[in-house]
Amino acid sequence: MKKKILICGAGGFIGGHLASRFLKENKYDLVCADVKPKEYWFQIFDEAENHSLDLKEYENTSKVTKNVDYIFNFACNMGGMGFIENNKAECMLSVLVNTNLLRSAVKNSCKKYFFSSSACVYNGSKQNQTFISGLKETDAYPADPEDGYGWEKLFSERMCRHFNEDFGIDTRVVRYHNIYGPLGTFDGGREKAPAALCRKIILAKKNNFKEIDVWGDGEQTRSFLYIDDCIQGTLDVFNSNSNEVFNVGSEEQVSINQMIEIIEDIANYKVNKNYQIDKPKGVRGRSSDNSFIQKQIGWKHTHTLKEGLIKTYNWINNQIESGTNISKFSKSTIEK
Repeated sequence: MKKKILICGAGGFIGGHLASRFLKENKYDLVCADVKPKEYWFQIFDEAENHSLDLKEYENTSKVTKNVDYIFNFACNMGGMGFIENNKAECMLSVLVNTNLLRSAVKNSCKKYFFSSSACVYNGSKQNQTFISGLKETDAYPADPEDGYGWEKLFSERMCRHFNEDFGIDTRVVRYHNIYGPLGTFDGGREKAPAALCRKIILAKKNNFKEIDVWGDGEQTRSFLYIDDCIQGTLDVFNSNSNEVFNVGSEEQVSINQMIEIIEDIANYKVNKNYQIDKPKGVRGRSSDNSFIQKQIGWKHTHTLKEGLIKTYNWINNQIESGTNISKFSKSTIEK
């Protein structure tokens, strides 16, 4: 018999891409769960058993984990920096999802549990400059994560560790660094910088605008990981024998201004920048150090930022030009 996999947050960005990957491989029976109504799932597949329900409720997690072998938890209330900074309590309530899924995993004797954490767990004092050295996994302590969302992620990481130690659940944890790509949010307030900037430049070109708004001064730096590399890193960690926490991110660090230049080149359209210094902008600099995951597991990203942005730009442009199902990608809620 095939193993049964549950993907929580399957209607979201990363979860939807992972579901697609598993279905193409045709090795598993797939259960997909998400709080959103099914018409707002980024990707939905008839071959899977699909549930629209709130995983903050224990009864629901108990239901969907029954007879499941492996659990992937991508379910959380999240978005770009603007959403995270303005919805701290809502972000922290996602701890209920992880709590109840772990409890249900013990109750239903699930064999392996994957938790999607975030680079927002890292100590803020290590991110006060631009173009910092990549953050190592050990840099999460002493703890000073992003308020709200980062604290929830760090606490949930510890829950996975202790459920492994106390109940024998075989846990895997990764810290994602700014995942982007097609079939994700690009408008509505939850989008992240690559999608937001692609959208702004696409609309500027379409409407002959000469200026776009940029949050902050554009000098803040980040690394961004293309979705295909994210999925491969996720599977490599999941299939490994290690219960350690791993970065899954890119080491190609750029400023927001530099990323705008890349997108301008893709669009063949130049814009002026209206810097909005009062907008949420997060830490000054953040990037991934991948030395630990490369040594322990052998994973490394293969897409350059420009390669990923070309695919992302073209997909968003097609969505805007066609006007098809834009609301699904621009007003989606909750899960990754």
